[in-house]
Amino acid sequence: MFRTKRSGLVRRLWRSRAPVEGDGEADRGTHGSGGCCMGKATKVAKSNAGSEAELKALTHSILKKIKEKQLEVLLQAVESKGGARSPCLLLPSKVDAKVGQQSYSLPMLLYKVFRWPDLRHSSELKRLSCCESYGKINPELVCCNPHHMSRLCELESPPPPYSRYPMDYLKPPDSPDSGPSSSDTGGMTYSAPVGPSDSLALQESGDRAHWCVVAYWEEKTRVGRLYSVQEPSLDIFYDLPQGNGFCLGQLCSDNKSQLVQMVRAKIGYGIQLTREPDGVWVYNRSCYPIFIKSATLDNPDSRTLLVHKVFPGFSIKAFDYDKAGNLQRPNDHEFTQQPRTGFTVQISFVKGWGQCYTRQFISSCPCWLEVIFNTR
Repeated sequence: MFRTKRSGLVRRLWRSRAPVEGDGEADRGTHGSGGCCMGKATKVAKSNAGSEAELKALTHSILKKIKEKQLEVLLQAVESKGGARSPCLLLPSKVDAKVGQQSYSLPMLLYKVFRWPDLRHSSELKRLSCCESYGKINPELVCCNPHHMSRLCELESPPPPYSRYPMDYLKPPDSPDSGPSSSDTGGMTYSAPVGPSDSLALQESGDRAHWCVVAYWEEKTRVGRLYSVQEPSLDIFYDLPQGNGFCLGQLCSDNKSQLVQMVRAKIGYGIQLTREPDGVWVYNRSCYPIFIKSATLDNPDSRTLLVHKVFPGFSIKAFDYDKAGNLQRPNDHEFTQQPRTGFTVQISFVKGWGQCYTRQFISSCPCWLEVIFNTR
């Protein structure tokens, strides 16, 4: 039987759809046991044969109406799981599709089929700043590239009692092996030691107004030099098919720990750090959870900090400019600032820390980042 290129692309796309629970192929990093404070990651039961057939027929009929070049763009994004840079997929925003009793817009249907089967409403989504549709309201054509979107990390409110990280507990122990004091205590001081090459990098970037610097740590040891950031968006990754940014895989590390090596290999596509008008967002591009601690993720009047678990495909506003202004209070141990450094956000790959976990301090985590914001 003669098969067109278009039908071949459609079949490949359907085979690359997002798995649901029961497929046996579900991304093991997408869901998992609850952390201290996490983005919602609802498991979806495998659909019955009738609804699966209906969804397949509907998806095929819609995809066959899309131009071949656009199908190739969609296939590139889906098969690379966002690792390859793919252009926007601009399609009519007002085309509706119906599955059973539920109606979905064309973008929502593609997001459900290729990223998040449990997606219920567009309010759960955040468009990435790399997308042409970013910041536009109700355009006639909207980008339907599933990997130009992320899920919003919804924080538990109020958080469970066990997730609280009391300040008294955060005081560093009187021992020489306590590790970097501000990292262990959650304090906002600049804990990454600055060497001659770091100072030169900061001086060189001073004229270009860097908005943050990034330090990479393996347990209690910083690896590589400080990475100064001037561009509005930065990819931090271990292995990315296409991309520029802070490649952790190119850093020379003497750490022979099997756990560190295992976690390092799981960083994969890593995270995307983006400076936006309302603050700094972190998008988890990897296949495993990341864990974040930031003062602006908590109540301004709180004397405790939370460690937030962010699942793959989710975004979280890690640093809020408005809240940061309210936190700049004199004589406040938690939010003390040094001349150049501003506030610090800590991000651990794969392994969490705090009272919910066996690791009490981030310096016990195998692979983690310290993002120091320039608030001048």
